[in-house]
Amino acid sequence: MHGYTTREVADLLGLTQRQVRSFARSGLLEAARGPHNEYRFPFQDLVLLRAARALLDAGLPMRRVRHSMESLKSQLPRGRTLSQVRIIAEGDRVVVRDGGTRWQPDSGQMVLDFEVSDLAARVAPLAAGAAEALRDGAPLSADEWFELALELEAVAPDEARKAYERTLELDPSHVDAHVNLGRLLHEEGRAGDAETEYRRALALNAAYATAAFNLGTALEDLGRPAEAMQAYRQALASDPGLADAHFNLSRLYEQAGDRLAALRHLRSYKQLIEAGA
Repeated sequence: MHGYTTREVADLLGLTQRQVRSFARSGLLEAARGPHNEYRFPFQDLVLLRAARALLDAGLPMRRVRHSMESLKSQLPRGRTLSQVRIIAEGDRVVVRDGGTRWQPDSGQMVLDFEVSDLAARVAPLAAGAAEALRDGAPLSADEWFELALELEAVAPDEARKAYERTLELDPSHVDAHVNLGRLLHEEGRAGDAETEYRRALALNAAYATAAFNLGTALEDLGRPAEAMQAYRQALASDPGLADAHFNLSRLYEQAGDRLAALRHLRSYKQLIEAGA
């Protein structure tokens, strides 16, 4: 793991190094130890610590700050670029929203409201510099390039894409790299290239539900709804609890005029959402 040092994190977020180390010891973060036993923090930890600092500045006791960090950590998206989300506080609750969603708190509520993309922009120069140093240093393995790509996604997506491509040059069978590269390409508006990567992932692991789901979204953007429906069904065959696949199928069946199938998938979607609430 490469990540960011205690000093870099403290300077970026306006925390003391002692506070950063204290949170690292709490078990709430994903920080690992570097070659000299120093802490190294991934970008996800910076998101959590950015929220913690805002809550501390608002005068919340440490017990509530830690509880809020636990809640936030459980909500952060997996398999999707973190910089697309917005983090807010609604009373005592920390809530993660999609980046396009705007939220207005009621009068008198304590406000925690920031775009992760703002934090990513501040971290980007550090990440790009670290990536350049790694490229100029000792050769990295495919897995090391993959870990670097994960760290770069939120702060330097172009560098992340290059790192995933390097991963696949070294190991064309790295299924997660195909999926993540496809997602970045899709976010760049290159749905056709994304389709290629998702299909490569499924050729390696036909039961990879995320690859099948992502393929469905790419096919929708390419104007091929029948193939998209097939991809969503494949995703559900591997993971029946994939609520968003039911929702997308419901919408596509509605558009195709099959109202009964649309209602069936919408009902499954609502059941899964309510069960997870």
